[in-house]
Amino acid sequence: MLLIAACSVYLEAEILTVTIKEPIHPITAEIIVKSIEKASQEKAELVIIKLNTPGGLDSSMREIIEAIIGSPVPVVAYVSPAGARAASAGLFIAVACDIFAMAPGTSTGAAHPVSIGSSGQEQDKTMEEKVTHDAAAYIRTLAEKRGRNIQMAEDAVRKSLSYTEQEALKGKLIDLVAKNEQELIEALDGKEIKRFNGEVQVLNLKDQPVVELPLTFRQKILMAIANPNLAYILLMLGLLGLYFEFANPGAIFPGVIGGISLLLALLSFQILPVNYVGLLLILLGTVFFILEIKITSYGALAVGGAISLFLGSVILIKSPIPELRPSLKFIVPVVLGISLIFVLLVYLVIKAHRRRAMTGRESLVGETGQALTPVSPDGKVFVHGSIWRAVSEDKIEKGDKVQVVEVQDHLTLKVKKV
Repeated sequence: MLLIAACSVYLEAEILTVTIKEPIHPITAEIIVKSIEKASQEKAELVIIKLNTPGGLDSSMREIIEAIIGSPVPVVAYVSPAGARAASAGLFIAVACDIFAMAPGTSTGAAHPVSIGSSGQEQDKTMEEKVTHDAAAYIRTLAEKRGRNIQMAEDAVRKSLSYTEQEALKGKLIDLVAKNEQELIEALDGKEIKRFNGEVQVLNLKDQPVVELPLTFRQKILMAIANPNLAYILLMLGLLGLYFEFANPGAIFPGVIGGISLLLALLSFQILPVNYVGLLLILLGTVFFILEIKITSYGALAVGGAISLFLGSVILIKSPIPELRPSLKFIVPVVLGISLIFVLLVYLVIKAHRRRAMTGRESLVGETGQALTPVSPDGKVFVHGSIWRAVSEDKIEKGDKVQVVEVQDHLTLKVKKV
């Protein structure tokens, strides 16, 4: 019954809304594209994208814009709530929509493309000019087709200008300012709009139900692990867990947690723009810590490992958007904590290796006792509470103090005179 009721609500829904308050990346692109597809299937009257984004990836932005342009259902970009912004890629998406609206106290713009890496200063400048010209041409096309202020849109790209909602409204970059969603719908009811293909459509929104499209369970999981800070900590936990398991075979729990964390981190890296040099530096730092156990470097490998971890962490995500990179305030304590844990583990392993054996044949080496008979070359000695057959290269008299040098076959002790 609940399923039937839910389906009936969706079938009656004429206005679908989706909220985007994250950077633009493959998951937010999927959410918007799926929402537009759902609106098309249900023959909805309108799709409202509530935007609050700092921008994001160009490829995801273009995927969203293609879906908006090809949508049979009109799409509204609504920058809200107060204090929200549609910056960089968010501006492109909003300009591409049939209606561009903003709430009071919001802003848009700052759409200058930022390079995420190349080699050489001259090449950087040339590539930046090419990317800027391409972005400016793209937004000019979108603004012209939607009848918006072309110059303001282009200045946001070339000069990184940002605009308040009043500046954007006065310059005709946006269509209207609305305090809330209900006011937006009332303002659009009966409005005649021109679609991207030139067709004219009148919006009939009066008394139409509004349904917020929820994220699916899969989308919630992917949105969570798309957080760069979480992706980073999953990577570090994965490496630490696997190191625990290799250092202590059979512990199982650290290996299981480490393996799961590492796989989730790799899934995150399919979403985020990862710099694999940074990832290799982090792996190299882990190798340095492991080598510290095997090689006497007097701490040089441990220091190199900490430096490698830090440098790799800083450049791990190659994004110009701060929200798509791990925060430096987050990286520093994590690197320090992980380095201290590695150093502590290395210290404990080295200490365990140097500790004298307490049981077995090895525990007798170094023990002292007394000769019960002359040992020349063999005889009897009393060591560790027992009488043992002993051999010696030196001549040992009865009653002399002896020390175990080696435990030979058949439990024969090789001793020397103390």
